[in-house]
Amino acid sequence: MSLQEFIDDNAARYAELRRDIHRHPEVGLEEVRTSDIVASLLESWGYQVTRGMAKTGVVGTLRAGDGGKVLGLRADMDALPMQENSGKGWQSSVTGKFHGCGHDGHTATLLFAAEWLAKTRNFNGTLHVIFQPGEELLYGGKLMLEDGLFAQFPCDAIFALHNMPGLPLGSFHFRKGAMLSSSDTLEITIKGVGGHGAIPEKAIDSVVVACYVVTALQTIVSRNVTPFQPAVVTVGSIQSGSVANIINDTATLKLSVRTLDPQVRNDVLTRIGEIAVSQAKSFGAKADVRHIHGSPALINDAEMTDFAIAVARELFDESLINTDASPVMASEDFAFMLEANPKGAYFFVGAGEGCSVHNPGYDFNDDIIKPAAAFWATLAERFLK
Repeated sequence: MSLQEFIDDNAARYAELRRDIHRHPEVGLEEVRTSDIVASLLESWGYQVTRGMAKTGVVGTLRAGDGGKVLGLRADMDALPMQENSGKGWQSSVTGKFHGCGHDGHTATLLFAAEWLAKTRNFNGTLHVIFQPGEELLYGGKLMLEDGLFAQFPCDAIFALHNMPGLPLGSFHFRKGAMLSSSDTLEITIKGVGGHGAIPEKAIDSVVVACYVVTALQTIVSRNVTPFQPAVVTVGSIQSGSVANIINDTATLKLSVRTLDPQVRNDVLTRIGEIAVSQAKSFGAKADVRHIHGSPALINDAEMTDFAIAVARELFDESLINTDASPVMASEDFAFMLEANPKGAYFFVGAGEGCSVHNPGYDFNDDIIKPAAAFWATLAERFLK
């Protein structure tokens, strides 16, 4: 049986598996049922299975021949903590949780390719299929690394994909260098002096200070970052008090920061701290800046990107291949894996028209499964030839 015949014969089975995972979503680091399914299938096909990295992570290892090359393919497994409103027959059965980013499809697609590779073993080397928890937390991949992912499973190259609504169905989109932004979450606490709303001269109004800090933060991108480098500083939340006639002594700002260049990222984070502290001091207040968490920019290796493009050209018409996709200011914690092991690449697979990811009406397009599984299988066979 050829790969295409195997794909055609089994696509419906993997679409149903995807929908089963969709019905039973599990959020970051809680993917117990999903990881049980993944581990059971891999073991049944002859993979050596390792569990427990980042709590629910699964790594399946398959060896064929005597080749020394090692390849890693990664899929994410977690759902989002939000309510689904797609109206599909396989809609989430869990209130407040659903696969709103398509990780159910990523998992099913990699399993599809993993079955083919186990049954044919038409390669010479070692394959690691990595099923990662907690991607939506933006640190599940980091936890797997801290638990020894590449120490235990070193890879000569690593790859990952993501579905992308709005791009032509079955199209493949690659980019050398920075493809997705870093992501940093910060919290700034302004400490003033509380008082009566009718006697403002006796107080230091934390709300006024916070507003000036927000205004000053907007100058970072416009005046401290070159126009040739993208950066985003968003203040998504200001919280202080609850009534009109009390001057609150504390205000809290929550920020999201995105950049594509590591040096720009460092400069922006430094400038945020300088502005917050100095602006607060000018009012007689204090500012405490906390870095809650962050992930680096996702940077693709040029050689491995070219290799992935060559695989796509072997399988698909040139009209379905974009070799210079625009970067996106969203983030992905596969960036941690590429930072630790730079030989690798991440790419998008077009999902056609429909709701964007993280939208209550979103659902993974099962028509992606066939071309994406064929791509994974072929990429593994070519890399480990």
